[in-house]
Amino acid sequence: FPGIFKGALKARVKQITEEMKLAAANAIASLVPDDELGENNILPQAFDPRVSEIVSQAIIDHAK
Repeated sequence: FPGIFKGALKARVKQITEEMKLAAANAIASLVPDDELGENNILPQAFDPRVSEIVSQAIIDHAK
């Protein structure tokens, strides 16, 4: 995800850890409201403009 690299660059981390990837996955999952979750709807749309920013922020927060 582009947001992972954006967050890593902003946080100046030297390594992307499994924990950072998990934080990114949780951030992505948080974009689908509970009332919209379903068997065929577990991720936001591929071009949802919020994805990159929320993933980037999750990486930055995790790096602190």
